[in-house]
Amino acid sequence: MAFQSANIFVNLPIKDLNKTVDFFTKLGFEFNPQFTDEKATCMIIGPNIFAMLLVEQYFQTFIDKEIADSSKTAEVIVALSAESREQVNEIVNKALEAGGKPAKDPIDHGFMYNWSFQDIDNHLWELVYMDPSAIEQG
Repeated sequence: MAFQSANIFVNLPIKDLNKTVDFFTKLGFEFNPQFTDEKATCMIIGPNIFAMLLVEQYFQTFIDKEIADSSKTAEVIVALSAESREQVNEIVNKALEAGGKPAKDPIDHGFMYNWSFQDIDNHLWELVYMDPSAIEQG
């Protein structure tokens, strides 16, 4: 049997917890107070999907490597599905208005539409809408 996880936790280093929470709150995300303190917060992305946003010094306690300078390098793109093209545009525009930066221009493949941004810590986020009728049922 193939491995299947019940939950996904993406861990990202951040510089300022309050500014990061404010940024993602403006995008419509909520946080689990049970897993929030002065060093970290748990951002709820979906029923089983979370981003652990960890202040850099705390993040460093989990790794033996250097923290990547996300203003110069990329290690991951967090891609989230959206319900419509309009929702893709809405969330990316909110991110840009809240202090995020553009990453790539929108890409329209007809059946799939995506647009990406950098958050205030330069992590890459991409919103993707795929037309359900274009997905093979099988």
